[in-house]
Amino acid sequence: MAGQLTRAQVKEPLTWNLADLFPSQEAWEAELTAITTMVPGVTQYAGRLGEGAGVLADCLDAMEALYIKVTRVYTYASLLISGDGSDPFHQANMGRVGAAFAQIESELSFVESEIVALPDGVVEDYVGAEKRLADLRKYLLDILDTKPHKLLPETEAVLSALGEVLQAPGMIYDRSKTSDMTFAPVADSAGSEHPVSFALYEDHFEQSADNELRRRAYGSFVETLAHYQHTFAATYATEVKRQVITARLRGYESATRMLLHPQQVTMDMYHNVLDIIQTELAPHMRRLARLRQRILGLDRMLVCDLKAPLDAAYVPQTTYKQAEQMIREALSVLGDEYGDILKRAFSERWVDLADNIGKSSGAFCSDTYGVHPYILLTWADNMRSAFTLAHELGHAGHGELAGRNQRMLNTWPSMYFIEAPSTLNELLLAQHILAHTDDARMRRWVILQSLGTYYHNFVTHLLEGELQRRVYALAEEGQPITATVLCEQKGNVLSQFWGDAVVIDDGASLTWMRQPHYYAGLYPYTYAAGLSAATAVAQMIREEGQPAVDRWLKALKTGGTLPPLELMRVAGVDMEKPEPIRKAVAYVGSLVDELEASF
Repeated sequence: MAGQLTRAQVKEPLTWNLADLFPSQEAWEAELTAITTMVPGVTQYAGRLGEGAGVLADCLDAMEALYIKVTRVYTYASLLISGDGSDPFHQANMGRVGAAFAQIESELSFVESEIVALPDGVVEDYVGAEKRLADLRKYLLDILDTKPHKLLPETEAVLSALGEVLQAPGMIYDRSKTSDMTFAPVADSAGSEHPVSFALYEDHFEQSADNELRRRAYGSFVETLAHYQHTFAATYATEVKRQVITARLRGYESATRMLLHPQQVTMDMYHNVLDIIQTELAPHMRRLARLRQRILGLDRMLVCDLKAPLDAAYVPQTTYKQAEQMIREALSVLGDEYGDILKRAFSERWVDLADNIGKSSGAFCSDTYGVHPYILLTWADNMRSAFTLAHELGHAGHGELAGRNQRMLNTWPSMYFIEAPSTLNELLLAQHILAHTDDARMRRWVILQSLGTYYHNFVTHLLEGELQRRVYALAEEGQPITATVLCEQKGNVLSQFWGDAVVIDDGASLTWMRQPHYYAGLYPYTYAAGLSAATAVAQMIREEGQPAVDRWLKALKTGGTLPPLELMRVAGVDMEKPEPIRKAVAYVGSLVDELEASF
């Protein structure tokens, strides 16, 4: 493996086309300046939202137009720094746009404050009198729902002005990962040396069939994590303290209730996902771990071995072009409009697949209203990358369909639903491959990949969610959140889930440092909620065909105009009950059964 390239050395076809946002840095600079001139077009309505439905509608129209431009400016800077966070120029751009965004948020904070201050029944009357407001009914009702927790308008303005500062923990975490952390190179079993990075470890070494290389890379990885643990713990502790203090100021019973409020999820729904999956999934995953240890002939099972391929001689490879064809064929069941979105994603360079110094690890999809989504991943010429790509294209398809059918303010649904479209695509890709292969080894590999999808969402992210649940409980009790506390809690979470099937070493206890999701509210557990719903939808598509597809597309196009439970019911799934979760876990068990029988 050659050393990592700099961003400047990466060939253009491997990068996303940011010209669709702005043709040049100069054009971005001009727009950054221009958006400040649009603010008075919104603030002219300050103090006037009680004058009538038309005034409120005009204000929201102006605000929405401004936010569309702000989002594009912010996305451009964010994507540049995701492509190379080590570039000081990109860091400066991000700082500038962050400051501008915080200022705009402060000046526009009057909108929500004045809406909640209107007398009871006025907003409902406005909605009935003005079509433009009728289109924003849920958006307005969601604002009214925050009324008991709103502070004085002046206080809300101050908090908005401090937005960039209050979001600093997540920025510091990301900047440290992409710019400061370096890892010692490691040798494989043949003696060849390999560079290690955050992205390379997560996207390549963790799945390596070379036991020595995989474990050595893990050693290099956790050694660097250990050097940063106290800084990262202080950063995360600051984020937790921010949420706890904010919840108290706003009159919430706890930070957890505050963070669940915008998701429109009850405490029972939250605990159901965490409790049912941990309890009922653990036996299946322990069986899988023991099977992997036996097949690989390992002396003991470590956390770094949990993604090692079971059939080391069979690691399906694929080029990016081959993956495109396979994904488009697999998702053709979703119809022509969805297929056109996929075609554009590949032909118009929506995807950044390069591996370069300073690039953000992992994968994500960033939707940009009125333009198109952008996808980041580190392509590794294997089938696992194809599944990651299909996952992110699920987010892209959702964003495009919602954006085409809804106003910008209505685009995104509750976080509780967000991971359903992405994980459904993975399941459909697996179904497609299984339906078109007679190769027993390929079938086994796809089952393993499907188990990998459930591992990612039902284990990795769910156990992140469990750690969050514990950390916030400790913080509410006044317990300082330190590196020692986080390592102890992470080690306990892993030990309780894996039992004696996996050795939880000191490095495993440091893996709370791996994910950025802790800085996005209660996000991790929603991966499991989304996959539970996606499992049900995939089964319905397989059994019902077009009617199930039609329901699913309707749900995607509905955007954020319905609460998550109603949105999932549109797709045919009732997540208010535990049955979809239990059925998804049972399906994982059936995959493990088939895998065990194949060896």
